[in-house]
Amino acid sequence: MWDPEKYLDYADLRARPFYDLIARIGAVAPRRVADLGCGPGNLTVDLGKRWPSATLECSDSSPEMVAAARSRGLDAAVLDVRDWTPAPDTDVVVSNAVLQWVPDHESLLRRWVSELPPGAFVAVQVPGNFDAPSHALTRELAASPAWASRLADVMLREDDAVSSPLGYANLMADAGCRVDAWETTYVQPLRGPLAVLEWITGTALRPVRAALPDEEWERFRAELAPRLAEAYPARPDGTTWFEFRRVFFVAQV
Repeated sequence: MWDPEKYLDYADLRARPFYDLIARIGAVAPRRVADLGCGPGNLTVDLGKRWPSATLECSDSSPEMVAAARSRGLDAAVLDVRDWTPAPDTDVVVSNAVLQWVPDHESLLRRWVSELPPGAFVAVQVPGNFDAPSHALTRELAASPAWASRLADVMLREDDAVSSPLGYANLMADAGCRVDAWETTYVQPLRGPLAVLEWITGTALRPVRAALPDEEWERFRAELAPRLAEAYPARPDGTTWFEFRRVFFVAQV
C-alpha cells in the first residue's frame, strides 16, 4: 500500500529526476502521452502543460495513488504496468521510478518498442542506489533473526533490480531505437532527526510497512533509525547529505 502524503514528503527533491528525464524527450506535438506509474499525479500534470494538445493517459497499480491523481483532475486508472498496451497513437511513454519493482522489465521494454508507432519515445528513470547504506541496512535488518520470519516474503530490491546506463543503451539499441542514456547522483540535503528514515519510508520501506502491523512497523523503524543515523551523520547545521543515484534513458523507436 502506497501512502501519497508520505511519498510527497520532499516532493521537490523527488521531482528533480523526473524533470531531467522529460527534458530529453524530443517530441514536439505528440498525439498521446502515457505516464505509467503516475503516483499521486503531481508530476503528470506537468506533462499536460508541456503537451497541451496531447491525450494524457496515466495509470498506477496503487488505488491510493490513483485516487490522489484523480483529485488533481486526472483521468487516472488502476493498472499494473505489466498489463499496459500502447494505443496506436501513443507517441510518448514515461515511466518514472517504476520499473525497479518489475522483475525482467527488459522484456517489457522490448514489447513496448515492438508495439509503439515509429518515432515514439520511451523515457525511463529508475533508482540506482540499491547498494547504498539506506537499502543495504534495511535488507540486513529484515534478514536478522528478529525479523526474518516476519519479512521472508517481502521483496526488498537488490542492486540487480535495474541495469546500468550502458546496459539499457544496449538493450534499446538492440531493439532498434536511438538511445540517450545517462546517470546522475544527486546529493540531497535532508533535514530532521530521522531524515533518511523518513525519506525511505515513502519508497524503499513500503513493502516492509505493508507486511507489518502498526506496532511491529514502529519497532522495525526504531531498530533501523540508529543504523541509518550512523551511516548518514547529520552536519552541525542539521543537514544530512543523502546520495541519490538515478539511471535514465530516452529511446526513440
